[in-house]
Amino acid sequence: MGIISWIVLGLIAGLLAKWIMPGKDPGGVIITILIGIAGAFVGGWLGSVTGLAGPVNTFSLAGIVTATLGAIVLLALYRGLKNA
Repeated sequence: MGIISWIVLGLIAGLLAKWIMPGKDPGGVIITILIGIAGAFVGGWLGSVTGLAGPVNTFSLAGIVTATLGAIVLLALYRGLKNA
């Protein structure tokens, strides 16, 4: 996937993670996109390690779900670090 594809997938994953875990987070849309993009990497890595999913490299429902789960993990860590 190209950089634009990763940004779009990250935006989708970040928005879904934010929708699943609502709350006030500093940073706005930019942080949401960055968490979503990083979540795609984390979700792909966790899926590969656990054997539940492969790397996130296509626009598919499985790729979006995996990226969103990774973004949720990162959002929870981000909130934990900000509130600590």
